[in-house]
Amino acid sequence: MSASQNADFDRRMRRISRRHTKLSHGYVTSVNDDGLVVAKPKRRGNGTTLRGVLIMVAVIMLFKGVLHAQLGPTAYQERVDRLADGNFVEQAGAWIMTAEPVTVWLSQNITSLVR
Repeated sequence: MSASQNADFDRRMRRISRRHTKLSHGYVTSVNDDGLVVAKPKRRGNGTTLRGVLIMVAVIMLFKGVLHAQLGPTAYQERVDRLADGNFVEQAGAWIMTAEPVTVWLSQNITSLVR
C-alpha cells in the first residue's frame, strides 16, 4: 500500500469514527428520494445550558436558606452588611446573599425540620 493510499485510508477511517461517535449519541432516520434510509445524528439543543443555570440558582438558594437557618437572621444580616462594605466582588456577593422572601421561607422550613 502506497503512502497516498494509506493517508486516504486513515482520513476515511477518521471520518467514519467521527460519524459513528455522533450517531452513538442518538440519531434520526429518514428516507431519501431514491428510497435509501439514512441515519442522521440528533441535534443537541441548548436546554442543557438553561437547565444548568436553573440548577445553579436552586443550589445557591438552598445554600442561602441553610446558612440563614444556621446563623439566624441577625447574624446573617450582619455578615451580609460586612460584605457590602468591601470591594466590588464582595459587594456583588452581598447582593447575591441578601435574604429575600424565598431565603427566609427556606430558612423557616429548614429550622422546623431540624427541630
